[in-house]
Amino acid sequence: MADSSKKMQIVFASAECAPFVKTGGLGDVAGSLPAALVRAGAEVIVMVPKYATIKDEYKSQMEHFSDFYVSLGWRNEYCGLEKLEHDGVTYMFIDNERYFARDYPYGFFDDGERFAFFSKAITESLQHLPAGFECDILHCNDWQTALAPVFLREFYQGLPLYDRVKTVFSIHNVAFQGQFSDTVMEDILGVAHIPAAASQLRCDACSVNYMLGALRYADAITTVSPTYANEIQTPEFGEGLDGVLRERSYALQGILNGIDVAVFDPATDKRIAANYTVDDRSGKAVCKAKLQEELGLEVRDDRPLMVMVTRLTRQKGMDLVMYALDRILAGGVQVAVLGTGDRDYEDGLRYFQDKYPGTMAARIEFDPALSQRMYAAADMFLMPSKFEPCGLSQIIAMRYGTLPIVRETGGLKDTVIPYNEFTGEGTGFSFSNFNGDEMGDAVFRAARLFWDNREAWNQLVTQAMSQDFSWTRSADKYLDLYFFMHPEIERPAAVEAAAAVEEPVAAEEPKAEEKPIEAEPAKAEPEVKAEVAPEAEVEVKPAAKPAAKKTTTRKMTAKKATTTKAAATKTAAAKTTAAKATTTRKRATAAAKKAAEAESAPEVKTEVAEAKPAAKAPAKTTAKKSTASKTTTAKKTTAAKKTTATKSTTTKAAAKPAVKVEETTAESKAEATVEAKPAAKTTTRKRTTTAKKTTAKTTTPKAETKPAAAKEELKAEVKTKPTPKAAEVKTAPKAPTKKTSVRKATATRKRR
Repeated sequence: MADSSKKMQIVFASAECAPFVKTGGLGDVAGSLPAALVRAGAEVIVMVPKYATIKDEYKSQMEHFSDFYVSLGWRNEYCGLEKLEHDGVTYMFIDNERYFARDYPYGFFDDGERFAFFSKAITESLQHLPAGFECDILHCNDWQTALAPVFLREFYQGLPLYDRVKTVFSIHNVAFQGQFSDTVMEDILGVAHIPAAASQLRCDACSVNYMLGALRYADAITTVSPTYANEIQTPEFGEGLDGVLRERSYALQGILNGIDVAVFDPATDKRIAANYTVDDRSGKAVCKAKLQEELGLEVRDDRPLMVMVTRLTRQKGMDLVMYALDRILAGGVQVAVLGTGDRDYEDGLRYFQDKYPGTMAARIEFDPALSQRMYAAADMFLMPSKFEPCGLSQIIAMRYGTLPIVRETGGLKDTVIPYNEFTGEGTGFSFSNFNGDEMGDAVFRAARLFWDNREAWNQLVTQAMSQDFSWTRSADKYLDLYFFMHPEIERPAAVEAAAAVEEPVAAEEPKAEEKPIEAEPAKAEPEVKAEVAPEAEVEVKPAAKPAAKKTTTRKMTAKKATTTKAAATKTAAAKTTAAKATTTRKRATAAAKKAAEAESAPEVKTEVAEAKPAAKAPAKTTAKKSTASKTTTAKKTTAAKKTTATKSTTTKAAAKPAVKVEETTAESKAEATVEAKPAAKTTTRKRTTTAKKTTAKTTTPKAETKPAAAKEELKAEVKTKPTPKAAEVKTAPKAPTKKTSVRKATATRKRR
């Protein structure tokens, strides 16, 4: 049973976290996602190494919370927990100066030992958290924390405190895996004597892979976009881990990153030349002119300004940029690039700056303030990545009204909607292949729209700025995963309501429509007791599955047949009729649905009154019902549609007395049974011996326990019994029974 008093308690572990330490997108995620989870009602503790590079203003706010020793191979290393509350989130900094008192977070010879210690310290810290905080989810990020799920399973599993801990591992970039010599297996990790751990960490004869361990040991795996989750299961993008990712694809899902919309807000950002909003973008023109002047470009508003803020590496598409830049600059597009990276690319950008003065600007440096001014000032943002797990730059660009030009890969494909010149939809421009000419074409598609159709361009900017890339939506997806792993914890009502908005899209399963016969009885049976009026049947059934619009006639027939269960009329004949009715599911149209609902709308008494004459003169009634019920099929083959209408009518007629019987006393039920028996005698006198047996079984409750035998006998009756004469039909009693329905169905079948 769900615990309504307990909140979801999450430990979020990351090697970097803004604003304390940040080298890339991981720092942005760790700095924003926990705060969004807290706003959604969860309790979160973020664990980060206490680097020497953290600003003193934050260090001065930390309070010493706890200290203990962590065993790492043959070592016992000191670990301190320094607590800091910041923007509603609790941070625990792992303190060990031997490992973390350095000038930069990564890039040292002993990184394998440093982050093995960090992972072990995380798992050990779970028993030193504030009172009342019992970790439900341990969420680890990238290779620096990848050993935490391994250590938890091998060294802590079975301890009461750790039994409830579920592990989630997030891949932010599968290219960085943490591969080290296998000498760390015993010397540092202390798992060489554990065959399962040793074999699952080893990636070749002499190496271990930290990320591989997490992929095998974590309870759930996430990555930062749905497309990237699919890509990394292929050899092209999997970086050697595609095999294990395919094996664990059932535990893998992609959840898009968001951005801090309060920090990246052109209406309030103090780092840009002028503020502006989606409704009043006059400030953006001011930002453009100021940046052109700052970078030494021609100050012109009639030339599109395209910028890049990136690492200068092949992964970021710099090969394509070097190939197409001459064509782009010669074509009249201004370009400004900010970043550092490979020397060849840096020199190439300086060359084009000298060749195209006033049109090209290269800033080979790291300058966050300048990057913000470039996001706000530019018209276009170029991001032609070879692969991109999610990417934040294109999201920030759209937030500032700068249209992204991206390659369709990973998160770029998931976040940027390509412009459609016929419908006007889109939030940017894209190209498919990692090809310099395709990239150049995409740039000039954007430039031509800027030059030739400024109205369409402005509409595209409006659409881009209106996108919702806040962390709220992403946090809801993560909470879906957390609560799935801990069903005993009750989800807060506010969170449930937020998640319910997107639920119908994910819940719709068109395949369910292909198997209606199996699913139908299970849905109909629980509703038998609650049904009193036909109106309830019509309203409840469509609500069960919005996709099954074409099955209204079938659903009504099957459900009404089910309501006769209380009167012992849920027999093989009824099942056969319902089954036949299902064959017309694909033929039924929207008009058929409306007519069927109209038929079922009157009161129960009215339908029972109509059912009696149906028994006396079925031939005439059949014609009328066929006309009324369509419309059922006025536009299709008359014979086939009359059969459908007849089956629907006979089943309904047989079902109505059952509804009436449910509302009567036991004495009334007995009287109804007595009246039904003469009907059986009257009709069976003129039937064959086989037909008599079938009728007898139809009227007895025992037939309900042998549907297979009843169906076989019914088939025999259909094959041997001739078409009933008019005289036989007229002798039928007023009270309709199941065998009457069978006879009608048989008669209409023969006529076809």
